[in-house]
Amino acid sequence: MASIWLDKLKLPMTLVVLQVLFFILFAVFVDYSDDASPAAITPKTMNGNGTEPMEEETEGSNSLHAYYGMFQDVHVMIFIGFGFLMMFLKRYGFSSVGLNMLIAALAIQWATIIGGLVHNHGKSFTVDVTSMLTADFASAAVLITFGALLGKTSPLQMVIITVVEIVVFSVNEYIGVEVFKAVDIGGSMFVHAFGAYFGLAVSRVLYRDDVEKSDKEGSVYHSDMFAVIGSVFLWMFWPSFNSALAVEDAQHRAVLNTYFALAACCVATFAISSLVDRNGKFDMPFLSNKFKIHDTCGVNNLHGMPAIMAGITGAIVVAMADTKTYGTTLYRQFPAMAPTSSNDTDWSIMGLEPEPGKGRSAGQQAGYQIIALVVTVVIAIVSGLIVGFVLKCTPCLSQPSGSNLFEDEPNWHTPEPEGGVTPELVSKVILELENRKRQDGKGDEGYLPLLGDDGGEIPLEDKGPNGEHV
Repeated sequence: MASIWLDKLKLPMTLVVLQVLFFILFAVFVDYSDDASPAAITPKTMNGNGTEPMEEETEGSNSLHAYYGMFQDVHVMIFIGFGFLMMFLKRYGFSSVGLNMLIAALAIQWATIIGGLVHNHGKSFTVDVTSMLTADFASAAVLITFGALLGKTSPLQMVIITVVEIVVFSVNEYIGVEVFKAVDIGGSMFVHAFGAYFGLAVSRVLYRDDVEKSDKEGSVYHSDMFAVIGSVFLWMFWPSFNSALAVEDAQHRAVLNTYFALAACCVATFAISSLVDRNGKFDMPFLSNKFKIHDTCGVNNLHGMPAIMAGITGAIVVAMADTKTYGTTLYRQFPAMAPTSSNDTDWSIMGLEPEPGKGRSAGQQAGYQIIALVVTVVIAIVSGLIVGFVLKCTPCLSQPSGSNLFEDEPNWHTPEPEGGVTPELVSKVILELENRKRQDGKGDEGYLPLLGDDGGEIPLEDKGPNGEHV
């Protein structure tokens, strides 16, 4: 009895401890930015009575006006897009949406704390709407990892993975952005590649033969429909995800490029899907592999390989960047390419005066982009393997197996199917009739299975010559 209670308490107590820890860390290290702090309003901006602003706040004077719209788009992608996308499993819908929400809620708090501490070298830091955006990006990496492990890990395992992955993610992002000065506005390298290969590495270590044998790793019509809805949400809001942290003309270009690229890719995907099907029908393919890396949501195809392609393409574009193409915004787009001091004659071509950079050539910056991509993939795989081994070797974090794989019931109160008959049960009855038909060649006229209250078959004698039951 005691062990049962301990098993029940592991997840809720872990969540309570983590949330209390978050409260304490927020109180100690986090404060409002000037855009959100009432203390930032100076007497010069107040009326004589000191209670109301002298002038009404203008549109764009606060970062909230500039970023909140795109933040909401990204937020919908995190909680609705990713959640519904993973609902294709016929018996894992509650977990797909529910655990997606839990993981994201944990990740955005932990990412705010760890990201702030890492980028400020352990000192206190401030938060604003851009902090919310970067936290959502970090949670996206964890949700991509969740896609590779969908249905094969317990909620407690996913909580542990979230806590560890956010720390490694933040350190890797710091290395890429602050050390290598790589530019990755859309998160191809630091979000998509990292999340995908971290998850695949964990999946490789946790691989079990019974995962491949499970008959619950499949979809039904309505579960696939929810997955399509999730895909549409992601498709609609992806321009915001790609451009949210860019500025001015760069943000405008990112929106335009993503918008038209999505439209073109949609048309091409439908065309190719119909072309490769022998009957010309549309299909959402399930791609498997032979490396014992079970990838439930196909994150390697959806996030991993596209991220590597994007990182390489980005490096090629950087190698061709010059002032003829970017004008005075070149050094704002690639800060490390800016001259090392204001005495450099190149400063004269700038309309703005950015911080002194590293003086890199376009080719050097492209090289650092590739280095950042390689380091990201290596860190993701190595850290994922370590986390996977820890999970596998820790008895109290036991992995679901057998009938509990890809199944809501062990962790959720699930409603009974209407009439007590499930699609799986109907399929089993039909299969049994076909087996009997093949065995004795009589057909199924002598067998009429009835289902009892427990869903089991009530055996009947053969029918008589006039069709009555004997």
